[in-house]
Amino acid sequence: MERNKLDIYDDVADHWWSDEIRWVRTLKNMVPGRLSWFDQRIDWKGKAVLDLGCAGGFMAEALDDRGASVTGIDPAEEAIAAARAHARQESRQIAYDVGVGEALPYAEGQFDAVVCVDVLEHVSDLDQVIREVARVLRPGGMFLFDTINRNPLSRLATITVAENVLRLLPKGTHDPEMFIKPDELRTSLKQAGFLPHDFTGLGPRGINRKGDLVFGALPLTSIIFMGTATKRADA
Repeated sequence: MERNKLDIYDDVADHWWSDEIRWVRTLKNMVPGRLSWFDQRIDWKGKAVLDLGCAGGFMAEALDDRGASVTGIDPAEEAIAAARAHARQESRQIAYDVGVGEALPYAEGQFDAVVCVDVLEHVSDLDQVIREVARVLRPGGMFLFDTINRNPLSRLATITVAENVLRLLPKGTHDPEMFIKPDELRTSLKQAGFLPHDFTGLGPRGINRKGDLVFGALPLTSIIFMGTATKRADA
């Protein structure tokens, strides 16, 4: 089976904001859980923030609600078109670009923070993406992220259960060989000039009225883990 299928985001772009597709609703439901943890580590108001891998704009709009000046970028052109259309519909001043994390089309030190969720396990060159994040951040800027740990338990949870049994994600969404161990990510961050901070888990915390999972921070990092890192002043 083909793995790491990135065209799934373009395939559902026309329905991104409709709540009609269960796996897209799952992605939307993960945003509040991520932000409940991120919000304790940064004041978004007035910050220039890049949402790296923004897809159709769920995280970007949540950051806009918090008073950030948001730019979103993603390689999925149809998903970006959906994000732009929804932002116009709601009169939001969010800038959206088509592009990849390995070659960000932004100036050095342009952003106060970069958010990158559900992305790092999909990129072709993790170290290059981390270097590009460091380049576009100002010294002292914050990188906030989540990704999937690489081990048998995470493979069972994300491939066997989430894709094959519960159908929370389309089959082939992830390639478990591209998952990232926390220590590997810490090493990449340090090499790029970051000071990594605390990591924590992210996972289901309940079920809403639609029968969809609700997410939040968890103590175990064995499946999905979130973290933050600060660009060193001397980087």
